[in-house]
Amino acid sequence: MSLVATRPGPGDPRPYTFPDIRRVSVGGGEVVATHMPGQHLATAALLLDAGGARESAGREGTATVLAKCLEEGTTTRDSAAFALALEGLGAELSTSVDWDSLRVGVSVPVGLLPRAVTLLAEAARTPRLDPADVARVRDDEVTALRMDWAQPGPRADAALRMDLFGAAERYGRPLHGDPASVAAVTVEDVTAFHESWLKRPGVLLVAGDLTRLDLAELGAAAFAGTTGEPLAPAGPLGVPIAAGRRVLLVDRPGSVQSTLRIGHRAPERANPDYVAMTLVATVLGGAFTSRLNHLIREVKGYTYGIRADFAMTRRFGRFGISTSVQTAVTTPALTDTIGEVTRTRLDGVTEEELEVARTWRAGQLTVDMQTPGSIAGALATLVVHGLPDDYYASLRRSLLDATVAQVSAAAAKHLHPEALTVVVEGDGAAIRDELAASGLGEVADAGI
Repeated sequence: MSLVATRPGPGDPRPYTFPDIRRVSVGGGEVVATHMPGQHLATAALLLDAGGARESAGREGTATVLAKCLEEGTTTRDSAAFALALEGLGAELSTSVDWDSLRVGVSVPVGLLPRAVTLLAEAARTPRLDPADVARVRDDEVTALRMDWAQPGPRADAALRMDLFGAAERYGRPLHGDPASVAAVTVEDVTAFHESWLKRPGVLLVAGDLTRLDLAELGAAAFAGTTGEPLAPAGPLGVPIAAGRRVLLVDRPGSVQSTLRIGHRAPERANPDYVAMTLVATVLGGAFTSRLNHLIREVKGYTYGIRADFAMTRRFGRFGISTSVQTAVTTPALTDTIGEVTRTRLDGVTEEELEVARTWRAGQLTVDMQTPGSIAGALATLVVHGLPDDYYASLRRSLLDATVAQVSAAAAKHLHPEALTVVVEGDGAAIRDELAASGLGEVADAGI
């Protein structure tokens, strides 16, 4: 038995072609579909402009509760009957909520997709919303959130978001709400949210063998009985940069670890620098071989892992770093982490680092987009962010062709180490004085 001393290098990229896209307008809505010849499975997803951004202040989590209630039956079938109808097709209803949309989807053998879309539309357009069911779903969500918020992380995430976007802004509060906001959600809130946002046609995303599907028929089923015009998306929020770095402390008495969340505002997803920014984040902290993971985990031994990324939605973005370290090394870990961000901004990236990032990101894109479900997800990105139909046809090439100069320029433009908000969730009594003396920034209580 022998050990390989040299890490294998990346091979030549294999060709990849994103499926052809077809669009059909029908019944006040639009069907956006991709043709996957010979694929026996098909996916359909109804994309509705009913994301977390549509929620009222103090009722954050309403969309999530509604999405989960869609599985509790319809006005014509109770939950058991609806579940049996889905099971008869070998289908399972899936729902998800993000900042920009609420999505309801099904995946079934391609010949059964018309019947599955009819059930999907029934769930989305005419849910039962029985008060007892809504209350149970809401209470289950509150219990899950309370358990989650009892662990390190969610409070730090909320503190960072609040500081970056402001408590008065919907984007300054957690996407799925917190235990208090979800507990405040009433049956009337859920019903009103459904009436306001889920009765509009939306967009039906379809991925499968289109030679066996009638897109107009699918659209007619998905948009039957709907009213209202498509909503004009609001513009980007902009990227205000703070005048200085600040440190917010979320006190967790007796904690043996400090949970770190570091970030600043960034551009929205449709920004033309998206590819270069993605590669910057990959080199800095987006892969196991990244600079931050090498320094903070391998060299210093402060953590099991550290990540950095640009999270982007239709209206805003956020650069962020997350990790947990032992309480005793909180300040040096922060100092080294911010130092690495500064170095990346000033010095850019190397060709060797970029080559690894390019091939990994391009390869990941190819691997991820193999199933109808993943292709439908890619279509959702096109629709939500207003990207052109040929976007994915060129994205992989853009990743592979990105140059050191382009990526280094993006690092200089979009990394702002001097304006970072640093959130530390840990034992305040043990770390406050050292943080204050570190020079990292003004230390204040997060108030959360």
